[in-house]
Amino acid sequence: MNKFSAIVFLSILTLSCSSDLDFNQVNDIKIEPVIVANLASFEVPANQLVSGGVEQTFSIAASNFDVFRDTFFKDNLQRADLFFEFNNTINRAFSISAVLLDTNEIPLYTINFAIPAYTGGSNLVTFSDVFQNAKLDLLKRTAKISFNLTLLPGPILSENSTGSLKLRSSATVYLVIQ
Repeated sequence: MNKFSAIVFLSILTLSCSSDLDFNQVNDIKIEPVIVANLASFEVPANQLVSGGVEQTFSIAASNFDVFRDTFFKDNLQRADLFFEFNNTINRAFSISAVLLDTNEIPLYTINFAIPAYTGGSNLVTFSDVFQNAKLDLLKRTAKISFNLTLLPGPILSENSTGSLKLRSSATVYLVIQ
């Protein structure tokens, strides 16, 4: 009886169904990863905004911002969300602009921020900017980002002033790879 059961079992296995494999299905694969990465950051102490007793306009340039100009990103990038977080502990308000520059340092796009003066407690300010379609093309051409800080009217700062202005930023990129 054991031999008979084994023969029946093997016979059933040899009669199982199978279909042709279609290896061309690999051409239909579509991957949509989302990547979050640091963009830029800085901290400017209040006393660095004063030189010789005179308040200064301050610029910070982040060079070598070629990541979106890479062929892989140019071909697969569908959207990018830029996120900016400012923490101001200086008793002055700021007008800040982030300028996206091309390889010849020609401005492509400007993002303006209004940062209120510190009055105690939390002074965290966040902004987001979404890049799609024509605006995304500008981001793909960006080689540098420059941050221009302008002090708005308020109490006079000195070399002994306390506090700082901090920026943290990130980019969330949405890719479609086919």
